[in-house]
Amino acid sequence: MADKEATVYVVDLGESMADCHNGRDESDLDFGMRYVWDKISTTVAASRKTWTVGVVGINTDDTDNPQNTKGLDGYDHISVLQGLGPMTMSSLRELRSAIRPSNCYGGDAISAIVVALTMIEEFTKKLKYTRRVILVTNGESPIDEDSSSDVVARLNESNIELIVIGVDFDDADYGFKEEDKSSAKAKNEKILRKMVDQCNNGVFGTMEQAVEELAVPRIKPVRPFKAFDGPLTLGDPSKYPSAVSFHVERYFKTKRAVVPPASTVVVNNDHGGPSQTETLDEDTEMGGNEFSGVKHMRTYRVNDPDAPGGKRDIEFEDLAKGYQYGRTVVPFSESDFSVTKLETTKSFTIIGFVPFSSYNPFLNMGETGIIVAQKHNEEAELGLSALIHALHELESYAVARYVQKDGTQPQLFLLKPNPATADDFECLYDVPLPFAEDVRSYQFPPLDKVLTVTGGTLKEHRLLPSEDLKQAMSDYVDAMDLSGFGEDDEGKPAEYAPIDEMYNPAIHRMNQAIRARAVDPEAPIGPPAEILMRFSKPPQKLIDHAKSEINALVDAAEIKKVPAKAKGRLGRKETVKPLSGLDIDALLSSDTSTTARGGRGSSGAARVISGAARVISLDNAVPEFKQMLAAAADDDAVEDAARQMGEIVRRLVRDSFADLWYPRAAEVLRVMREELVALEVPGLYNRFVEGLKKSMLSGELDGDRREMWFKYVVAGRLGLVTGEESEVSKVTAEEAKVFVT
Repeated sequence: MADKEATVYVVDLGESMADCHNGRDESDLDFGMRYVWDKISTTVAASRKTWTVGVVGINTDDTDNPQNTKGLDGYDHISVLQGLGPMTMSSLRELRSAIRPSNCYGGDAISAIVVALTMIEEFTKKLKYTRRVILVTNGESPIDEDSSSDVVARLNESNIELIVIGVDFDDADYGFKEEDKSSAKAKNEKILRKMVDQCNNGVFGTMEQAVEELAVPRIKPVRPFKAFDGPLTLGDPSKYPSAVSFHVERYFKTKRAVVPPASTVVVNNDHGGPSQTETLDEDTEMGGNEFSGVKHMRTYRVNDPDAPGGKRDIEFEDLAKGYQYGRTVVPFSESDFSVTKLETTKSFTIIGFVPFSSYNPFLNMGETGIIVAQKHNEEAELGLSALIHALHELESYAVARYVQKDGTQPQLFLLKPNPATADDFECLYDVPLPFAEDVRSYQFPPLDKVLTVTGGTLKEHRLLPSEDLKQAMSDYVDAMDLSGFGEDDEGKPAEYAPIDEMYNPAIHRMNQAIRARAVDPEAPIGPPAEILMRFSKPPQKLIDHAKSEINALVDAAEIKKVPAKAKGRLGRKETVKPLSGLDIDALLSSDTSTTARGGRGSSGAARVISGAARVISLDNAVPEFKQMLAAAADDDAVEDAARQMGEIVRRLVRDSFADLWYPRAAEVLRVMREELVALEVPGLYNRFVEGLKKSMLSGELDGDRREMWFKYVVAGRLGLVTGEESEVSKVTAEEAKVFVT
């Protein structure tokens, strides 16, 4: 969009606009307003006072326009619904209530265009504006074409663009033609098309195409912003006469797009006021009286026995930063912090060169910039051009140290030469580089061999792919190649997913949802646009083409569908078969006693492994608890395991010297919670943790154990299991929240 815009929408509100046509389940008015609302809401979201909007209604029940007030004929049933000016959320909602079908046909579309262009002329005067009139109609109401040529001349004289978008208008370029069209509508289409053809700047289209193009995300162009203006040096010109220095300017080439941020608001309530930590921001425009902005206010207190209530308020300026060193907080004053700050001056200095082949693109750390010579500086243009051509001929990049202004942290830039071509201009492209501390090196085992403990190498192993699997995977990759799967305008193979057609679904879906909610707060938000989901899965045609390669890969890799795990209290876990093939659980839980002879030197005494109930030990509680649950045959065994784990938690807390064993108790409690939830018996855990809270807070566990409760149980989210975590739990989220307070 331009810096200044004046757009007037002329909307047909005739009775016929309430009808549904061509198999749609929405009226012509609702269908056409999808385009209008999208454009207006985009203008509102931009929140720029120089982007002005006006709305004129045709075939309205009443008449409200300046031409009719002056006594001119032919302007009946035309109303100015929104005066030309900045658009806000409040005016958007007022306009939405005014857009509804009428019960008359008396308005003339060309007269409405005259009302719109008069509004633009009076508002913009001779100032530099992008002016346009957008007409939305189904062409059913009569149009008087006697004055059409005069209107066209006036549009051209004022440099106003005329855009006519008709509901079910014929469009040969788009490939749409309405069957069984009435003669009146066909005649009106010809009149409007003729007007558009006579305009110096006119567009004629069908609403079907306009609505379809709304799904295409709008890419916000990056505005030229000068980030640096100063010398680019090679060496130190103040010390060495041979140093190179010429004046350059740096601009942003690309800018990272982000999801629109949300703002904190509060619902207006005449009977209530702001809380102690929030104040209403009256200067914030929230689009009506429904919401108000919020400002946060923080207060700082310290313990003071002499102050009322044992607390004393202090000012923010009296605070000092503290950094954790082990379990100790080390204070750091502003004077100490200034020692760590690097004193820098504005500079842009080349510190080295690297060949193209030695640089990996994954080292790029941020947005791209563009470096050009200073305007109207021939010496700088010659120096930069020489540097660019030298780098290009030597196939090298330059590495530069960049400080945007005095006092800012330095950055490392990689400078890529871009010599002048027929369709481009001479410049340097730059990207930020990581410092040595930013690079993390990780070592992974090789994929083509297995290293043994003794240092040997195995080329054949169960973890290595076979030759058949490698060939099947190679054939699969070739069959699923997308590089030439697309088609161009001439039907020739082309890239399937060009970079300029790939959009970030998170950003554009959020923008779509915001616009929909702004126009109609009550209506449900529609599904994501197909263009956003286009590349989320491979095309079905390609999958069908590669069916044989996919099946061959499945067979070579021995891929089998994992059966669904049985749900239930005791049926969730599968027994892991040991490599020895022995059933250890059966041996340990056998009712018959097994006698093992002692080794050499023993007295022959027998050691008996009994099938009696297991006892979970304190030293090995977690694995023994899991083993006991895995071998449990009924609910009694599960309850017994939970009871023993509960006793271990209590014992750890009770016997802990200060907070020495609190982390260990919390880990046992966490495992207990997870396992009981997985077995769908959260009630056992909830009953235990309720009793644990009483014991801790009452001092029953040998002293004050409040720190264990608040620091480990509450902060560790080990409270009650809610119905959101387990379907069988009857505890609500609100009850769980109250429980931990």
